[in-house]
Amino acid sequence: MFSLADLWGIRQDGVNPCRGVKRYREERRERFLTREEYARLGKSLDEVTEDMPEAARAIRLLALTGCRLREIQTLQWAHVWLNEAELRLPDSKTGAKTVQLGTAAVDVLKATPRLPDNPYVITGRKAGAYLTDLQKPWRRIRKAAGLDGVRLHDLRHSFASDALEMGADLTMIGRMLGHSDIKTTSRYAHLKRENVKRSTDQVAQRISSALTDTRIQA
Repeated sequence: MFSLADLWGIRQDGVNPCRGVKRYREERRERFLTREEYARLGKSLDEVTEDMPEAARAIRLLALTGCRLREIQTLQWAHVWLNEAELRLPDSKTGAKTVQLGTAAVDVLKATPRLPDNPYVITGRKAGAYLTDLQKPWRRIRKAAGLDGVRLHDLRHSFASDALEMGADLTMIGRMLGHSDIKTTSRYAHLKRENVKRSTDQVAQRISSALTDTRIQA
């Protein structure tokens, strides 16, 4: 904050009082939903759709796109290109980016009503505004699904985890998530190693089975 104040000329003395202060160590939290947990989440979303349709819709889009929370919260219809199955975001954490949409995400958007006086996809209670608070409904939804401690951002991690599970490489994952630096995507490298380890074990088991096949030896 003080560095920006100096850059913008708000501070004139050129002295940053925070210089030399050590930052708190950031502990990365990575939580990935299992297939069974996804099923519980889906059931919970179905149950609250009538009471809080906008929140349920937003959470489905977060799970199906891997987008950041604010990217879905502030998504405008002007940035939705359904025929091309894309979101063309003019601004995000890493600048302008295009998000490719799967059929499931397109179906959610097609089923979303458009309000004539509101440019946003996920609308709030105030006219012309977007839904500003997803944390409160999320706490209710995750409790019903038995997902205590799971954050909305963990849906983004889970999206990346599933992509890796299906064979996408880290470069592709970075593009899907809109990372500007491959180093950011590299946090998922350990998941790739787990896939390699599992495949290696399967190959070894297959060869071991062949080596001990008495029918062939006979």
